[in-house]
Amino acid sequence: MTTFDEKTRVHAFRDDALGEHDAVGLADAIRRGEVGAAEAARDAAERVRTVEERLHAVQTHADAPAPAAGSGGTFAGVPTFVKDNTDHRGLPTGHGSAAFTPAPARRDAPFARQFLSNGFTVLGKTRLPEFGFSPTTEYENAEPVRNPWNTGHSAGGSSGGSAALVAAGAVPIAHANDGGGSIRIPAACCGLVGLKPTRGRLVPNEQSRRLPLDLVVDGVVSRSVRDTAAFLAGAESYRRNPKLPPVGLVEGPSGRPLRIGLLLDSPNGVASDTVTREAVTETATTLERLGHTVEPVEMDIDPRFTEDFLTYWGMLSFLLGATGRTFGADFDRHRMDGLSRGLRATYLENWHRTPGVLRRLKRTKVAYAAAFRGVDLLLTPVLAHPAPEIGHLAPTVPYARLIERILAYVAFTPVDNVVGTPSISLPGPRATAGGLPVGVMFSGRPGSERTLLDVAFTLEAERPFRRIQDA
Repeated sequence: MTTFDEKTRVHAFRDDALGEHDAVGLADAIRRGEVGAAEAARDAAERVRTVEERLHAVQTHADAPAPAAGSGGTFAGVPTFVKDNTDHRGLPTGHGSAAFTPAPARRDAPFARQFLSNGFTVLGKTRLPEFGFSPTTEYENAEPVRNPWNTGHSAGGSSGGSAALVAAGAVPIAHANDGGGSIRIPAACCGLVGLKPTRGRLVPNEQSRRLPLDLVVDGVVSRSVRDTAAFLAGAESYRRNPKLPPVGLVEGPSGRPLRIGLLLDSPNGVASDTVTREAVTETATTLERLGHTVEPVEMDIDPRFTEDFLTYWGMLSFLLGATGRTFGADFDRHRMDGLSRGLRATYLENWHRTPGVLRRLKRTKVAYAAAFRGVDLLLTPVLAHPAPEIGHLAPTVPYARLIERILAYVAFTPVDNVVGTPSISLPGPRATAGGLPVGVMFSGRPGSERTLLDVAFTLEAERPFRRIQDA
């Protein structure tokens, strides 16, 4: 394993307009006139240049970044990036794929409009693995996105580019989305806060909302709980789903005692490793000391859940290959990477199971609800083990071995995508011997984002999250 030292750690923190501000702090400084929005964008772009040679997190740079038109939102003037699977007018959307050549988008995607309503200055697009399928941001014929805490390791996926830039201090906050863990996985790998909202909380994701089971929700990765809370409140002011209880602006812990269920191994039987279990149990001990109740629970999901999720995952790859010309006229599914091709082949072998797969996946909400009887939240690992070394999950690994490794890694996050429930990844209380962050995850009932942010603020106040510039 690579060692943790100055040669493998990368960050851009310095004495400039961004300083050590989180997004809320920088927005306040801009609002008070202490920092100019143009100055913040210039210094952030310089920070990006400083780390990009080693992190490879950026897909496209904007030619002339400027604050969103008419912006007076929560994050007016704060520099950020949009993930490269979401249209931002004037920039191409490549979805991390070498199977086509993208053209500049003619308009902003519906969620991008909600995102931009916060007043962000978009500096460009961040990299993701092909179509967001992989839990690591790696490629067959391109440099991987590297983890700023230790560049020999993965930054996670699929929002790996966004997480790497935020963790390195290049920007304080960035767009991310999650269809099986793609906000929470890179947040855990990079020591960030990553909230997957309830399905329908934000404007529906354009690519997934017409599917029989909508797994994908958008959000952000950030270095502080208040940034994620402020983003959610700002997004809600643009559009609030009347079918869900309002979140509003959560500004700190309420002190309300919570009943928290503890699950150390995944519902489908994958055991977490020692350092991960220690991070979760230490978090549980902290919460008990603060007056919360933590007790073990079980989640009795269908034993076919993993196989069913894999079949549905394969269906998505099949559909993308079949409809790829909507992305670009030169789309060639044969140029899709090894993971995408393997998923497609898996589906072609099992397509006849589709009705049963959908029926069983939709029934997962029953087992999920049963696990919440008598508890407010569920505490689990985010992943079964910390971020692997670059190459362990690369799409060049033979498919059978690769999918076995992925399923032994991403064992906790997909349930919330299937059920549509909110879930948050937080930096755990310890790191690996190699200096890598270890995340812990809280999940809740539909619409319970306020409770998730409450416990997140509680833990952040009790043990401030590790900072890469101090390591």
